[in-house]
Amino acid sequence: MELLQTPIETLPKTAPLTKNRLKSISINTYFDLISYFPTRYEDYSCIITIKEMGAAYDSGIEHVTIKATVSDFENIYTRRHMQIQKVKLVDDKASTTVTWFNQPFLRQIFRTGQIVSVAGSLERLDFGTVIRAQHYEIDSPEPVHTARLVPIYPAKRGLSSRLLREKIYYLLQRVNQFQEMLSDKILKANNLVESNIAYRQIHFPDNLALAEQARDRLAFDELFTIQLSSALVRESWQHEKVGTVLNRNKFEKTLNDFEINLPFKLTKAQKRSIDEILKDISTPKPMNRLLQGDVGSGKTIVAAFAAYLTHLNGFKVLLMAPTEILASQHFQSLISIFSSNGASSPSIAIITSNKKSSNEEIASANIIVGTHAIIAGKRKFDNVGLVIVDEQQKFGVVQRAKLKEQGTNPHLLSMTATPIPRTVMLTLYGELDISILDEMPLGRLPVKTHLVTQEKRQAAYTWINTQAQANQAQIFIVVPLIDESTHESMKNIKAANNEYEKLSKEIFPNLKIGLLHGRMKSAEKDKVLLDFKEGKLDILVSTPVVEVGIDIPRATIIVIEGAERFGMAQLHQLRGRVGRDNKQSYCLLFTEQQAIPITQRLNFFSKVNDGFVLAQYDLEHRGGGSLHGIEQHGISELALSTLTDVELINKTQKLAQEFVRNKYSLDSEYPILKERIDKYHNIQIARD
Repeated sequence: MELLQTPIETLPKTAPLTKNRLKSISINTYFDLISYFPTRYEDYSCIITIKEMGAAYDSGIEHVTIKATVSDFENIYTRRHMQIQKVKLVDDKASTTVTWFNQPFLRQIFRTGQIVSVAGSLERLDFGTVIRAQHYEIDSPEPVHTARLVPIYPAKRGLSSRLLREKIYYLLQRVNQFQEMLSDKILKANNLVESNIAYRQIHFPDNLALAEQARDRLAFDELFTIQLSSALVRESWQHEKVGTVLNRNKFEKTLNDFEINLPFKLTKAQKRSIDEILKDISTPKPMNRLLQGDVGSGKTIVAAFAAYLTHLNGFKVLLMAPTEILASQHFQSLISIFSSNGASSPSIAIITSNKKSSNEEIASANIIVGTHAIIAGKRKFDNVGLVIVDEQQKFGVVQRAKLKEQGTNPHLLSMTATPIPRTVMLTLYGELDISILDEMPLGRLPVKTHLVTQEKRQAAYTWINTQAQANQAQIFIVVPLIDESTHESMKNIKAANNEYEKLSKEIFPNLKIGLLHGRMKSAEKDKVLLDFKEGKLDILVSTPVVEVGIDIPRATIIVIEGAERFGMAQLHQLRGRVGRDNKQSYCLLFTEQQAIPITQRLNFFSKVNDGFVLAQYDLEHRGGGSLHGIEQHGISELALSTLTDVELINKTQKLAQEFVRNKYSLDSEYPILKERIDKYHNIQIARD
């Protein structure tokens, strides 16, 4: 295990750039690298001679490996500035030529007289059967890239599958034994292979059956670690106490009057969630609850009731949001909610990097709204009774740790608008109590959604123009991110600017158009949003990074460019920017892609307005990692397990509960498991 904890910086024969790239995808130790698993395998275990290639092709064999001697290497330059590498291979029966394109470095690898292995697919041409090379290696007693089931790894940040394969193979050769984290009894009861077998067979399996057994074992480890970690966190929080219990009974009439004075009626789901939360914060045990509600379901008013009871009991409330836009919106919403509440209304202040109430207002405020910068640095708040965290990736675990450092142990309410399937909730949020807002406020009309193909784009533009001029409709036009980053690169900003210019000059020259993106200064963003809100702009062109929190009730149309680039959850979040009033609203999905899976997915989205149904569809069709906004919404990317495997979820949950119930000693009985849980826990509460 000491070898596996070695920092990745010490990996031999590895360039500094490669080490940096490994660290950029969270591979910091040898164990992290060995835990980077292949997504699939290519079978090149069929080894044939050059003469047998034709017969193999005729018999339907597609992927093969040939072993032969290099007799010649030729590098050809074409008129179109391409380079073609031709390697002539011979064995004792025949010869063939293998071709590569634009890989001149192969001259250093293929040398005359060398025995090499080439793996690839067979193809029949006019002059005979050839092999289209996929992998190659200088012949060795134990092949890595050819003549076997070859593991294919996710290629990220310039790290090729070949490079990862070589580095992982190197490490596996040097690890004598993987220490077991589970007992023999648990392995037998769940029909699991040993760790030592699993880690070797998942990377370089002897056959597909063993690869599947290895994947089953490591998926079990992955889910069980998460389940047990959550169970232990929940168990520890059961024994914690808040400084003072909030009194609900004393202020029941005040709360009822608050509800009566609201300009709208609460839904049954809102009333149920409010009751669950107020019960929690009226006990000595710190609340740790997730409020999950679809876009526009009214989470803010539910949170306001919790904040109000906290204030009535003489405690402060901190409300933290991930962006300045969302923080500002919460600030304005709370002011509006409490505006008609008279003398007992709480005072509200805001703190962001670019917007701040006066020091006197902050000191005397009952509710302080801001980004997570609220608790950054040396700033401290006394008498905090409730912390509300909106759309934060770790659902308050970070903030809880930070506040406890200050000697505060408040109630914690986390909120998310991302619909989360039940299996995901049970697996990843086992330490949380969950309240669900599963109905929309009265009077809301479902947004009508249409998939617009390239041929119908111009007709859609004409309709939008008519709606803007004849009906004073306001329109969002969302431009997708065009690179892999979740942050807005200059390339993304350029794309947004280009779309803005095109729409302004060519498509809608008679309409007033604004531009919004994440790299604008806060004052510029506020100005654009205010202009749009006040009707000074007809269209707002925006990148999706700033989509959460923009609330323009008069906007009734949203156009999503490149809709195929978005997961269901983010499409649903974007669609939620309209339909916030009682007017009919529309969502137009623009795509230039005609592939059947894409059109099927977008057509399904067009017909369904229920975020929970959409999230389940995404989970089943694209896997857990496709629930969009992983980084924003707390859904950890799972390497092996799938959140649709209810049987595995139930197995690991049951075992985790057994560990907690029987108070197994991880230190003495399961030290390797304890290391895994400690590491997982450290990642969860790492500083943002």
